[in-house]
Amino acid sequence: MADHRITHSRKDGADTDRRLDGFQIGNDYFPIDRIISWIRKGEHRFWVSANGQSVWVEVRQHSQSGRHFLTTEGDGFPPNNLLNLPDC
Repeated sequence: MADHRITHSRKDGADTDRRLDGFQIGNDYFPIDRIISWIRKGEHRFWVSANGQSVWVEVRQHSQSGRHFLTTEGDGFPPNNLLNLPDC
């Protein structure tokens, strides 16, 4: 299993759900579903830098829709770490 730093995110638009479409890792871009699959299978782990700290990315499942999504572990900072990444 390898650890990778996510540096940028691609958002789908300025709508209220703000779904993320994918992420930049190094010079490569990966769609969100591939990242989710790698985490769920235990193939890779991902992290972001937030306020000078490394924060792990986690997969969660929406309680109503059952859809998997990405979030970061609780770090005590209110902004959404993935949405606050620079755009790809």
